[in-house]
Amino acid sequence: MSDSNENMSFLGHLEELRWRLVKAVIAVVIVGTAVFLLREEIINTIFLRLKDADFPTFKFACDTFGICFDEVAIEYFNPSLAGQFGTSIKMGVIGGFIGAFPFIFYQLWSFIKPGLKKTEVKSFRGVTIFVTILFFIGVLFGYYVIAPLAVNFLGNFRISEAIENKLIIGDYISTILSTIILTGVIFLLPVFIQIFAKIGVITSAFLKKYRKHSIVAVLILAAVITPPDIFTQIIVTIPIMLLYEFGIMIAKRIEKKRRAEELKQ
Repeated sequence: MSDSNENMSFLGHLEELRWRLVKAVIAVVIVGTAVFLLREEIINTIFLRLKDADFPTFKFACDTFGICFDEVAIEYFNPSLAGQFGTSIKMGVIGGFIGAFPFIFYQLWSFIKPGLKKTEVKSFRGVTIFVTILFFIGVLFGYYVIAPLAVNFLGNFRISEAIENKLIIGDYISTILSTIILTGVIFLLPVFIQIFAKIGVITSAFLKKYRKHSIVAVLILAAVITPPDIFTQIIVTIPIMLLYEFGIMIAKRIEKKRRAEELKQ
């Protein structure tokens, strides 16, 4: 192949990437616009409800385990003229990304897939659905488990009864959104393991060897994204470690297929 053809091929790839990014951005804008228009309903029914005693997580804990929570005594305020507008835009952008995530990943995967071998594409069959399911499970886990426990713990924490918790609404929304996004990404751990195992960076033996180290790392991560109480950190650690074990199973399967292919040659 000549240099000019190679150059045209490279430019063609850039053009394809550009259009796929444009499509992804358009999807985020469409979903984000819907979020912006429904901002009042979303704020009231999704974000502000996290402090209510009848929030599904608190109600489930009370009915099932007898662990009941009182309503969190916090108030919200806006300190700047453009604060609520800026918060609405931020909520629209992040909400647009979350809502359009399946389409965004599909565009990314569609760009990468032609450069892979047929056997590699086959091993990643259904990856869009798999990634989407894991991401939204992580988002739901962040919203229904981490976020309400964080709001309850931090909202009720006092260094003095004379000091009331009055939160800047923009900071509050940003904290909840960052928690939800982070847990969504963390729940993609099996996908990352699959990719690294496929290219030979890690093996199932490596993952088993450093299992104890991973537990410590997950506990530290849980301490970062959750309130500083052991109960919540354990709740977060358990599903992440289950995902880690699932990743080991995926790595074993990849290694088994690789050995079978080597024996055929």
